[in-house]
Amino acid sequence: MLVESILTLAERIDAVLWGPWTMFFIAGVSIYLTSRSGLFQVRSFAYILRNTLGKLRFGTRARAGQMTPFQATSTALASTVGTGNIAGVATALSVGGPGAIFWMWALAILGMMTKTAEITLAVHYRDVRPTGHTLGGPMYYIEKGLGWSFLAKLFSVGILVNSIVAATLQSHTVGRAFLSTYDINPFVVTGLMAVVTAIVVIGGVKRIGRFSEALVPLMSAVFIFAGLIVFFANAERIPEVFGLIFHHAFAPAPAVGGFAGASVSAAIRDGMSRGMLSNEAGLGTAPIAHATATTEHPFQQGMWGAFEVAIDTLVLCTISAFAVLSTGVLSSGESGIELVIAAFATVFPESVAGGVLSFAILTFCLTTQIAFFIYFSTAVSNLVGERALRVLRFGYLIPGVLFAGVADVDRLWVFANLAVGSCAIPNLIAVLALSGAFFTLMRDYVGGENRYATAVVDVTREYVK
Repeated sequence: MLVESILTLAERIDAVLWGPWTMFFIAGVSIYLTSRSGLFQVRSFAYILRNTLGKLRFGTRARAGQMTPFQATSTALASTVGTGNIAGVATALSVGGPGAIFWMWALAILGMMTKTAEITLAVHYRDVRPTGHTLGGPMYYIEKGLGWSFLAKLFSVGILVNSIVAATLQSHTVGRAFLSTYDINPFVVTGLMAVVTAIVVIGGVKRIGRFSEALVPLMSAVFIFAGLIVFFANAERIPEVFGLIFHHAFAPAPAVGGFAGASVSAAIRDGMSRGMLSNEAGLGTAPIAHATATTEHPFQQGMWGAFEVAIDTLVLCTISAFAVLSTGVLSSGESGIELVIAAFATVFPESVAGGVLSFAILTFCLTTQIAFFIYFSTAVSNLVGERALRVLRFGYLIPGVLFAGVADVDRLWVFANLAVGSCAIPNLIAVLALSGAFFTLMRDYVGGENRYATAVVDVTREYVK
């Protein structure tokens, strides 16, 4: 009864929070940044790749208490490449219909600039402690750049909620996947995930960075390879799939079989909210990880954000969406991870499909749960101090086990909508207010002046104001 009451309350709040004004605001900030940058993320995508992957040097050592740029990016990708790429896309399709994917793509392309901006600001306004330990993120650039203490605290509360929700959804998705494929009790799976997560996060930022650096490229490659097999097996349906996506972005999707149909407003809402949950552009979470990077210039690290969004949504989410739509399983009535497993099972033997998706889900969700602990700990430290974290960190993993048995996946994902809204709105207000500082840093790096690298930090902060 308690869980049912919580779900009902969450649904009511979600209906208010994700009204038209929220979607207009999120899209509006992304459009403003994209327009003012001259469509930089599209026009200069090759430049972004040259200054991210092109400058990647394995073996680079990070300063004490920090990560290398690639470790920070891997950790941020660990939090973005997770349940949203598989179960989140499937839920968006089952609730919002094929049109939801169009709005997911649209927000991703615009969000590449938003994520670049928030990461750049996070690195610029971060705190480096005497021990070398680095803390940063929206709560820091709101406080330092704007002096708005209340909004900084509000964002920290949102991150606290979001990180717990994200950890819960990761555990729940793995639990449902292993129940569906191997008939293993989900409480056993979520309990083991909690133990592994605790072992890694106790080692601090360094251990989290090394763990993410080792696992994220592998897990992404396995899922992409399997997804491409599904893609080529159904290549003749490419025009039909794209036709469904573009048509139902602007027209209601009718009910077919077990699919209940979807309105255009549902497509927009679920496409935008699931897309933001997946790639985290504008959400304010990834900047917390990137703020720990040893980097020469804030904008150089910021460009990793555009790369992350492209990989996360335009590649990984598209693979999940194409698998579901090209195989016709959307009408089956399944939802969440079970829907994607059903799609892969039309190409692979059922045992192989379940094995591939189980591996992808386990690794995606485990790394996300681990990476989100950085966000949780930063929020707790900002709100009540680092000493309280020693006690409160144990509460991070409890909800993931508590909600493991909830079978109605779509209802549980309402928490994800709430978490996204509670973080995104305060963060985007700050990014908009600090956009002048961001564009000054962008011009400094892209224009080749690089005054930031040679200036004293305090002087540079005066310069960007």
